[in-house]
Amino acid sequence: MEDKIIYEQDIQLRVRYKETDQMGVVHHSNYPVYYEYARTELLRTKGFTYKMMEDGGVMMPVREVGMKFLTPARYDDLLTIKVKMHELKGARLRFDHEIHNQEGQLVNTGFVELVFVNATTRRPCHAPEWFANLFATE
Repeated sequence: MEDKIIYEQDIQLRVRYKETDQMGVVHHSNYPVYYEYARTELLRTKGFTYKMMEDGGVMMPVREVGMKFLTPARYDDLLTIKVKMHELKGARLRFDHEIHNQEGQLVNTGFVELVFVNATTRRPCHAPEWFANLFATE
């Protein structure tokens, strides 16, 4: 059974020169950074920031990342990152990402799974109630 998507958004980002390799292609190490940017902006649209979470005693470290490269992105490409947030499962939260270039070509797909962790004990915990409520009506 597939997980339920509870929120999604498109975020745009322009490829900067420093993100490309000698071939003029976005270096693979930048894609997790793009994922984080999109994830952060998605949460910001709901009035949430990671700082708010950490100030509340909860952290969200990355548990797993996976990605697939389909076509190169290059310097100055305007990328659209479609990020989808899955339904909360215990202490885990998963985001799927699709990155398209300005021609609409699918460049990259990937996912990131995070875990809610108590900042003091460093043990997994459930999402704070206020966080879960942000997406309860979606």
